[in-house]
Amino acid sequence: MFLEISTKEKGYKTSSHLTFSCQYHVIFCPKYRRKVLTGDVEARIKELFEEISNQYDFEIVELEVMPDHVHLLIDCSPRFGIMNCVTKLKGITSRKLRDEFPTLKSRIPTLWTRSAFISSVGSVSLEVVKKYIEEQKSV
Repeated sequence: MFLEISTKEKGYKTSSHLTFSCQYHVIFCPKYRRKVLTGDVEARIKELFEEISNQYDFEIVELEVMPDHVHLLIDCSPRFGIMNCVTKLKGITSRKLRDEFPTLKSRIPTLWTRSAFISSVGSVSLEVVKKYIEEQKSV
């Protein structure tokens, strides 16, 4: 089963000197593809992902936790970068989940593999680009 990406209006975010909309489809797996993301671990990982995204100011638009992998749709600033998002999510959840669920330590040496799948999502219409350029004339 794959993550369903809803087709809603693309929203742009703004910050000082930057207008952006950067979404990425991200997949990563536990070490050895062990089916450890179930029950209480699954519920806790969802809570942790929300806490981390709030702390580091990026948005998890969609989330699906399967027993042996995680699908995410992340919207983040190009200044922070998608690799920083993935690194924070994997690093913090690995440490906290292994502390909170000691059985994970006995099943796998580390929670996540070192790899991840990342793909950009969506496109920008020519009209949006033209509008942005026109708005810059008055700046």
